[in-house]
Amino acid sequence: MAEAISQPALVVKNKGMLTLALMLGTIMQVLDTTIANVALPHMSSSLGASQNEITWVLTSYIVAAAIATPLTGWMSDRLGQRRLFLGAVIGFTVASALCGIASSLPEMVIFRVLQGICGAMIAPLAQTVLLNINPKERIGQAMAIYGMGIMVAPIIGPSLGGWLTETFDWRWVFLVNVPVGALCVAMLLLFMPQTEVKNRRFDFFGFGMLALGVGALQLMLDRGAENDWFQSIETWIELGLVITGIWVFLVHSLTAKQPFVDLKMFKDFNFSLASILMGVMGITLFSGLALLPPMLQNLMGYSVIFTGLLMAPRGAATLVAMMIVGRTSGKVDPRIVLLIGALLMSYSLYLMTGFSPDMDYWPVIITGALQGFGMGFLFVPLSTMAFATIAPSVRADATAMFALVRNMGQGIGISLVSVVLSSMMQVNHAELAERLTVDSMAVQTQMPG
Repeated sequence: MAEAISQPALVVKNKGMLTLALMLGTIMQVLDTTIANVALPHMSSSLGASQNEITWVLTSYIVAAAIATPLTGWMSDRLGQRRLFLGAVIGFTVASALCGIASSLPEMVIFRVLQGICGAMIAPLAQTVLLNINPKERIGQAMAIYGMGIMVAPIIGPSLGGWLTETFDWRWVFLVNVPVGALCVAMLLLFMPQTEVKNRRFDFFGFGMLALGVGALQLMLDRGAENDWFQSIETWIELGLVITGIWVFLVHSLTAKQPFVDLKMFKDFNFSLASILMGVMGITLFSGLALLPPMLQNLMGYSVIFTGLLMAPRGAATLVAMMIVGRTSGKVDPRIVLLIGALLMSYSLYLMTGFSPDMDYWPVIITGALQGFGMGFLFVPLSTMAFATIAPSVRADATAMFALVRNMGQGIGISLVSVVLSSMMQVNHAELAERLTVDSMAVQTQMPG
């Protein structure tokens, strides 16, 4: 591993309170990517939308966030980190309040787009600020704190959303962000320092091509299952836009004098390797996590609140693992930590292949705890490695691209397991239809005459 680039840490009034403010904003934003999922049926009846139409509440947010994420680096340079973070948190909080009082589906979709644009910049910018205010020997601990928000929030999101919906109303899924956002803004005003503003030219063409490719990819992944994938013309059009946008963006970025994203950051071996591994982690980790709550509720008959309790050990184990890694950062070879995390993740996923509706809840708790420890042991070393040798001048762009890769990995993983699930359901249905004929013993036993 190359030597870390040394840069004096940014001096702040109160590092602990600023870190708390950054994590409040991050948790609020990351939580919102999953908290609304369980409230969709209630929104559908309240807003007068069909089951297919209401999915745009999720799709609009995901696509807007994917397009806006790469903008973080440029806007951070032009506005300064303090102004951008404050603007993003205020915009996200206002958009959340508007979502909570929306009276129709078009209003909700517009407010979710605004929420996605503002929210997309919060997590990568928080990571940039944490890197800037901590010396290189404490970066591991800073990434452990950051990882707690990034990795635990999606786990508790569905449970919290279900509890708010059942106890109060689906609108509280969004309104709960208002007091959190207000507190975050107050703390940022008190403790976040001003940073240097750079006069950086905006590459409209480069951003347009990247936005086209990333937006079309998110749209294809989110709507693919609903459109029966490549049996639909829409999916083929989206795939064509993905290939065109990404290809033109890469060619333009490699040849332009001042590209929207300087791809030279990927010459840093640590950053490139960590980005690839984080993308793979997103594919393997969140794919299974997306199917677990529906299985527990629909097949095993558990309530939303009890499902949340069964998911809690996963989040608790992640927190414990990240605290352990943060404490041992710089003392233990990160490759050993990564190996332990990978083994724990692999073993937990292997155990999950034995899940069935006949089991009790203990296998869910055990595999969840193992997977939580694996997540904690993987995320912190990868985040530390990614930015250990990256030039400080491109940190804002690098954190945005790192977040984009992670989010793309999650989207691809969830889409892949959805395809496999749909395919296996058809296979199982055909096999049952073949075996359960009128003359079969099982049918005669259950339905005599």
